[in-house]
Amino acid sequence: MEVLKVSSKSVPNSVAGAIAAVIREQRTVEVQAVGAGAANQAIKSIAVARGYLAPIGIDLICIPAFANIVIDGEDRTAIKLICEQR
Repeated sequence: MEVLKVSSKSVPNSVAGAIAAVIREQRTVEVQAVGAGAANQAIKSIAVARGYLAPIGIDLICIPAFANIVIDGEDRTAIKLICEQR
């Protein structure tokens, strides 16, 4: 599964385009965010991606979960948003 990493500085429209492209090709994508700002941008991106995909008949759903990741040798908890077609 493709993993897209979102930061607090990510542009939601750009991330939404990437999400939509992966969904069209692979039907599923994982969006990862660490921190409140990054999670905010990720959620906005998914909302925009739903708008991109709806006109072509794709209903995008999102399943939230946690993921343990390592950043610069430090263990962190990320929000993992698994997006797929319904």
